[in-house]
Amino acid sequence: MSAPAVESVLSETPAALSEELKTHTAAAHSAAEDSSFVAELMGGTLDAAALVSLLDQSLVIYRALENALAAHADHPQLGAFIDPKLARVAALEADMAFHHGADWEAQLADGRIEIVPATRAYADALENLGAESIEFLLAHHYVRYMGDLSGGQIIQRLVQRHYGIADEGLNFYTFPEIEKPKPYKDGYRNLMDTTDFTREQKDTILAHAADSFELNRAVFVDLGAARKAAA
Repeated sequence: MSAPAVESVLSETPAALSEELKTHTAAAHSAAEDSSFVAELMGGTLDAAALVSLLDQSLVIYRALENALAAHADHPQLGAFIDPKLARVAALEADMAFHHGADWEAQLADGRIEIVPATRAYADALENLGAESIEFLLAHHYVRYMGDLSGGQIIQRLVQRHYGIADEGLNFYTFPEIEKPKPYKDGYRNLMDTTDFTREQKDTILAHAADSFELNRAVFVDLGAARKAAA
């Protein structure tokens, strides 16, 4: 085969889904991370209460996500991605007990722990669309868990440095059953690339992954607004 022919074949080789996800979500990812609430929180100009509010929202979101995932545990495509090592609800419940006390469930139920409208909307989407679309769930699974695994330790160190929060209140950011995140993430991406998704499914996953960052950004916006309203 001549060199031009080889180049033609290579140029026609479709990109791996994991690479498509990285490229397709880059702008949305940057927009979410650049929100004023996140920038200020990571920059050390807020307070421990702001971090606790973020954990509060995360519990509601991950309860909805993990409940939806559990309903698809046996799905031939999605099931392989559902790994108890990634699960965050138990860790978040431990954080809630640390920050809010033993009656935190009652506080959550009666509104003493504030859940902003964007968080409710995100949880509703996970519950409703998650029941219908494994592509939707996989997109959010990828964005959330791979993001947590990639940035969790960095966030933990930053908030401890800025706000003096003990390890016992930051369980969300640790994955004790995943000793080495990089090999785990490599395996996850390989699973993403080797699972037999149709082109239509891949396009749907890409669209939902980009949208997931907007749902996250909306939560950050609402958290910032809630802080201003309480000031």
